[in-house]
Amino acid sequence: MGQSNQKIDIFERMPVKRAVLKQIAPAIAGQMITLIYSLADTYFVGMLNQSAATAAITVAFPMFLMLTAISNLFGVGGASAIARALGKKDLEKARQIAGISFWSGLVAGILYSCVFLFLGEPVLRLCGATERTFAIALGYARWVILIGGPFTILNTLLANLVRAEGSAMHASVGVSMGGILNTILDPIFVLPQFLGLGAVGAGVATAISNAAAMAYFICYAVKKKNATVVSLSPKNLRYTGRHIKEILAVGFPSAVQFALTVVSISVQSKFVSRYATEAVAGLGIVKKLDQLPLYFTMGVSNGLLPLLAYNYSVGNQERRKQAFHFGCTISLGFSVLCLICYEAFAPLLAGIFIEDPATIQYASGFLRIMVTAMPMMSLCYPIIVQFQAMGKAKPALVCSVIRKGILDIPISFVMDALIPLYGLMWVQPIVDTISLAVAGILYRKQNRRG
Repeated sequence: MGQSNQKIDIFERMPVKRAVLKQIAPAIAGQMITLIYSLADTYFVGMLNQSAATAAITVAFPMFLMLTAISNLFGVGGASAIARALGKKDLEKARQIAGISFWSGLVAGILYSCVFLFLGEPVLRLCGATERTFAIALGYARWVILIGGPFTILNTLLANLVRAEGSAMHASVGVSMGGILNTILDPIFVLPQFLGLGAVGAGVATAISNAAAMAYFICYAVKKKNATVVSLSPKNLRYTGRHIKEILAVGFPSAVQFALTVVSISVQSKFVSRYATEAVAGLGIVKKLDQLPLYFTMGVSNGLLPLLAYNYSVGNQERRKQAFHFGCTISLGFSVLCLICYEAFAPLLAGIFIEDPATIQYASGFLRIMVTAMPMMSLCYPIIVQFQAMGKAKPALVCSVIRKGILDIPISFVMDALIPLYGLMWVQPIVDTISLAVAGILYRKQNRRG
């Protein structure tokens, strides 16, 4: 394989800090572009100055986030298994895993779209859709989930597989291309001076952009079929029984975390919808701003995963630990910077997305509370990915479930009763503090075992 020496150099011989930066920089860039087009939806819909439209996107967001859970089930699991196979110089196994991951993700995406076709309307009601927001949310969700869902899943999944073999730059280019295209298309489809489709137009732009990004990765795999292990051949499905357990065991914690995030966000939106549409819109804006440190941390973690998995596989635990600690330092530093800026400029940041004074007031108050969770999140997420890189499904699952699912929903009832509306915003800081403590204990235990 033409690029194998360069990839082995990154994983084995390059100085640790340089190797980490070389892996995470493109991954972070890709995540930032993804964030930009996610923010673009809210920004251009916000230009309509209709709180109901912004609230509708917020209501539909949990169902869209579920696409990431499905993608991670096969993308993160496949990426970890591929990197460990490369560490053992088993290129054929890596190709088989890539093919199984791709086709499994495609089938799962089609099935999810079918589920939405039959259950989308009642689920949107459960997520907090009201008479003012339901029709808009359904129109938006039809495009991003029913039509664009498989594209979104395969876009993220293939980026993980490409990154797993050391081609972080190509992974970043594919994801970034989709993000840039979405940012260009959003005003064309959303704003009244152009096509004027409103929030539904944002869904159209997202579907088209993810389809384009998916096409880039497919072209990459086909063009470089002799120089990449990212094989899309359906012939690899004959090895499903041999590898699917390894893929699912590692990918399951990530999928569970995002699936439970869907439940958590839906519950939070449902609670907030009892107060005011402007409060729901404000929460939607905060959820977008909150994604900056989250996506940065995801970029760091996704870039680290192949490096950690490869070195764990070859037995170089010291290099693995050094890479992990350096990555955590970068992630924590950025989250602290975001915390300071968000606390200082909350009203200004909320005002970027909408001019409605009530929505800005809600968003500012929500943001200043919720950002206190960022430093804990910036360390907890990489620890979970570290477990996945090592193929340790049980501690990864424990941390994922604690962070999203078993604590935040019951705590939401308590906090809303103690501090109506604003108490809901304290739930994530409380949960992330607890989950980081548990993750830290499990990580120390794992390190003692080697």
